[in-house]
Amino acid sequence: MLPGIPLTGIAFFTLLSLVSGVHGVAQTIVKNDNPLIYYHGRWDLSPGTWWAGSGFKLHIEGLSSLALDLGPHTTSPAVLVGVSVNYGPFNPFNVSAGANDIPLAETDLVDGANVIRINSVGWQNNRVNLESITLNPGARLVPYTPSQLVFQFIGDSLSAGQYLPIGVDQAWPFLTGEAFKAEHVVVAQPGAALSDIVSYGNVHGLSYEFFRTEDDGFYYTTDHNYTTPWDFKRDVPVATHVVIHIGANDSAQNVTADAFVDTYLKFVARLRNIYTHQPIFVFTPWGWPQPEGPNSYYYDGRYAQIVDSRHTMGDQQIFLVNTTGWVTYADVFPDNNHPDIAGHQKIAGLFENWLKNWGLKPQNHWATIA
Repeated sequence: MLPGIPLTGIAFFTLLSLVSGVHGVAQTIVKNDNPLIYYHGRWDLSPGTWWAGSGFKLHIEGLSSLALDLGPHTTSPAVLVGVSVNYGPFNPFNVSAGANDIPLAETDLVDGANVIRINSVGWQNNRVNLESITLNPGARLVPYTPSQLVFQFIGDSLSAGQYLPIGVDQAWPFLTGEAFKAEHVVVAQPGAALSDIVSYGNVHGLSYEFFRTEDDGFYYTTDHNYTTPWDFKRDVPVATHVVIHIGANDSAQNVTADAFVDTYLKFVARLRNIYTHQPIFVFTPWGWPQPEGPNSYYYDGRYAQIVDSRHTMGDQQIFLVNTTGWVTYADVFPDNNHPDIAGHQKIAGLFENWLKNWGLKPQNHWATIA
């Protein structure tokens, strides 16, 4: 079964229903429990998105128009989504509860089947509560085949795309996934530490929250103020490569180096219960660039210690990615030291080259070809 919302009862068999559109022409209504919707990222059962980048993919024959009907759990007054047609750029578009026509340029569409990818791009206020999808008369969903290469990224603001105009869609993890023609899921929360502590408005750290459906925004919502264990069986296909870049907020909250290493090792041990053999890539900090002088680093040498410790335990599928020198003051927003658009592009390019040198090659083509 494709990932998404669990199907129950008659809903499993009710794939499409028809209603009268303009001048009595039948439009195609796709309910949110349709198994031909390929959900990615983390969705609750409403169904609604959590975490930056969560969304869905559609493979549609005879497409000329598309609208989303969104429910009351959608962020008000609007939520920014990225829309990609046939693997083109993700263009930003605001949607809100109710009916939303999604702009589709005729020049982007092809005869036959088209691939539409839609995701919530924000690191907060990113709820999309999908109720149904309306397609033009004669259009129909066909199966979407996911890529065999799947990245799972884990991190904080430096991975979630905080401060970028189009959020995670412009961030280095997303760009890396796109460059390799891979499926990619980003579980990253600005301000969060890896340690399960309060940090910059987050009530939990990633060592807890990664194993939950909801991001830490759950704490501030009135309709959904709890956390639900994430069922990793919903990640289909399972990640083939795991990338972790975290620790800045642990350092900012004065977590000692020894305590951080202990938390990190316990976190990796839990990950190995899910990703039993997949390569895990541990990023060192690229540091906080300064206007003059060298970058300010944290937990110097401790990331190598984490990797070496896992090697000693017999885990040879964990690798250190030394990012020293990847980011300079010219690559960040001066007022917050986070990478800007060009900075994220630079990081993505450097990591892509690192992966290629390591031995991972991009897919020759997307698995579902428009």
